[in-house]
Amino acid sequence: MRELNGLIVAALIAAGITVAGVARADETKAAALPRSEAPAGVELYFITPKDGDTVGEDVVVRFGLRGMGVSPAGMQKEKTGHHHLLIDVEGLPPLDRPIPADANHVHFGGGQTETTVKLTPGKHTLQLDLADALHMQFDPPIVSKKITINVK
Repeated sequence: MRELNGLIVAALIAAGITVAGVARADETKAAALPRSEAPAGVELYFITPKDGDTVGEDVVVRFGLRGMGVSPAGMQKEKTGHHHLLIDVEGLPPLDRPIPADANHVHFGGGQTETTVKLTPGKHTLQLDLADALHMQFDPPIVSKKITINVK
């Protein structure tokens, strides 16, 4: 029962849900979550926009995935994951923790495969990062090529 409670708390933390004190008390448990093995031959990519595109402030982003399926966060189903959009980040999030949820790490835990993001004018980088049911990156990580777009 204690292990089940720990997994539930870890899943809540991974989903960005915190209860006073729970996130701090169980942060080490969240860090200890196992990573799912990535199937061979998986490709994660952008359908739109393309690298180098000039776009408006409302950017339609469509996610492409070959070799795996998409399922909502929390659903343990083999060879599936859900998308995260990394906006203007230098590198990947730490591999030993769930992908953070913030303005630069946007979660699509409902299994979405497209979105519209509002970006300020200028250059921005985008990268897709596929995660398992608990928002952990696969082993090895399944990521798209990082693209650069210009927002006018």
